[in-house]
Amino acid sequence: MVAAELPKTIDVAIVGAGPQALTLVTHLLKKKPSMGDRFVVLDPSGQWLRQWQHQFAAYEIPHLRSPAVHHPDPNPHALRTFAESRFDELFPPYDLPGTQLFQDFCQELIRRWQLQNRVIPAQVEHLEPIRQRGQRFRLTMADGRILIARRVVLAISGGVPHLPAWAKALPTHYPGERLCHSHQVDLRRLRLQGEQILIVGSGLTAGHLAVGAIARGAQVLMMARRTFYEKLFDAAPGWLGPKYLKGFHAQTCWQTRWKMIRDARNGGSLTPAVLTKLRRLERSGKLSFYEQCEVHSATWQDNTWQVSCNHPEAHHCITHLPIDRIWLATGSTLNINHWPLLSAVREQYPLTDVEGLPILDQHLRWPGCNLFIMGGAAALRVGPVARNLFGGKLACDRIVPALIKSDRLGVIS
Repeated sequence: MVAAELPKTIDVAIVGAGPQALTLVTHLLKKKPSMGDRFVVLDPSGQWLRQWQHQFAAYEIPHLRSPAVHHPDPNPHALRTFAESRFDELFPPYDLPGTQLFQDFCQELIRRWQLQNRVIPAQVEHLEPIRQRGQRFRLTMADGRILIARRVVLAISGGVPHLPAWAKALPTHYPGERLCHSHQVDLRRLRLQGEQILIVGSGLTAGHLAVGAIARGAQVLMMARRTFYEKLFDAAPGWLGPKYLKGFHAQTCWQTRWKMIRDARNGGSLTPAVLTKLRRLERSGKLSFYEQCEVHSATWQDNTWQVSCNHPEAHHCITHLPIDRIWLATGSTLNINHWPLLSAVREQYPLTDVEGLPILDQHLRWPGCNLFIMGGAAALRVGPVARNLFGGKLACDRIVPALIKSDRLGVIS
């Protein structure tokens, strides 16, 4: 089906076409079906969930980390109903949907809500508030096209890959594929038989990459500053309801909220199933763990990496070991002040932030203008699970009422 063309003006422009954007659209249409012709969705791929699907395929992730009740449909039971004949694709202990099941469900969701052609292929490069006939935004695309929107919702991750200091300091005379951040790795394209691979990081991405590399004949070293530990979800289940969120929302100190978010997520963790698989691979001699250990330096010579680290015992083991590839599963850094897309917005509407997270109003709106933000950047309002599927639902609970009842809520027109 052919994607819609970019109009000249629109009521609501949604930037991004991932799970959170899809969640917003279905919740918005459920509350007010007449909004169907009043919004556009903008994404470089021109397709729903393209980046999400690519990441799951590139890492060969077998199932989601979120339970079956968390998905983009307004009906929490919709995925279970869809999976009635595919219960073997719901994984214990909390019916975690298999990757293919979830993708099929989302495609059915897109068809049911008639959203197949709603994503316009467009890369938004500049977002500028304008004051003509009331407040509007000028969205400039990479190809020069311009869209004027009354309201804008950013449903993008916005994170920048985090690189350790030693990696940033490396001269660039090594082949790019021999040291790269995890977001650049696609297991499907690699032949790794006989290679030694160092994976830096303690999170689930590191675990998936290790399993995939070993399946391709590689020997893997996993290194982390901390001890590898297991956790079923990114944050404790109490964050998926009032048990913890009530206290979070009652907290009036934004700095304290930020600390609560940091402590709840507590860095990278592995699911029990993945850690069990990794320990089994360790016992078979295909994997080595280096815990409470950091790379001190890396030198590219004779077509391999020579690595030194800060742990005496590990250093003795690693320093003479030729390493073919280094993958940095070191996550991303989210700082609203570093988003080029928002430079004009920040200039016209200065905003207070805490450690790079913006202090938005109760409807996740940038104070002073009709710009709404979903995803991890909304965590100070939504909580530690802001970037997750359930966080998308929590964000919709705040944004949708503002979009359909803007006059009552005092939105600038």
